Amino acid sequence: MILNDEPEWIFPLEWMEAGQSFFIPTLKASSMIYIIDRGAKRAGVKVKIFQTMKDDVMGVRVWRLR
Repeated sequence: MILNDEPEWIFPLEWMEAGQSFFIPTLKASSMIYIIDRGAKRAGVKVKIFQTMKDDVMGVRVWRLR
């Protein structure tokens, strides 16, 4: 799935350690959550993803669990 008005993101899931997280600013949180979840499953990584705000910017936060 490609989001036309979003930049191309490279997710560091495979290089992250358990407990580390990253934030992605986006107004299309549900689409981004779906894309990240699919990428995590392909990489064999367990993550927790949720919509949140950071510095008044809407986006999603991704935590590596294992």
